[in-house]
Amino acid sequence: MNIIQQATYNSDQVKIQSREFLFRGFIQVEKVNLKHRLFAQTEFSSVVQRELVHRPQAAGVLIYNDHQQKFALIEQFRVGAMDDVDSAWQLEIIAGVLDGDESPESCIRRESLEESGCEIDQLQHLFSFYPSAGACSELFHLYSAQAELPQEGGIFGMPDEGENIQLHLIDYDDIKNLLTNGRLKNAPVIMALQWLQQHIKTTRNV
Repeated sequence: MNIIQQATYNSDQVKIQSREFLFRGFIQVEKVNLKHRLFAQTEFSSVVQRELVHRPQAAGVLIYNDHQQKFALIEQFRVGAMDDVDSAWQLEIIAGVLDGDESPESCIRRESLEESGCEIDQLQHLFSFYPSAGACSELFHLYSAQAELPQEGGIFGMPDEGENIQLHLIDYDDIKNLLTNGRLKNAPVIMALQWLQQHIKTTRNV
């Protein structure tokens, strides 16, 4: 089968030699020694050591409204961007971590109320992807949802969880500038706005 549809090897072509947790908290860090199958060979690699960061699955949603010609993004402080030359306050889609066996859809509906006050009905799944598979196990589920947006933004979040979130309502006409001016620096929001850009083109050509 073509590589586009199916990976060259499955997970059974990885041989774990040892694994040891170095840290256990909200995230977990594991030291893994392993061998993996080599391309175009019958042999496996020599033993390689990797540090693996375990994070729970997460889900996010781009909320938009074709009638209002607007979409919602949130802004908040992010420790991962603390040393960013521009700002640690990042523009993002609404998102959160799945709680136990919670479904991505349930997570998104909960986070949408907490971070924007918006109630979501229909969700459209766009992609599920690994944001940083070179070192992190997190799987991110990206959705879009058309919903009634408030007339203006505001401050949201759960203060007892250290959240301080500003909701921004942005015009469709600003998408191109946002995607090119360097303000967006995380994959989910860039992917979501690229999808919305295509959605707008499609609906306007109907």
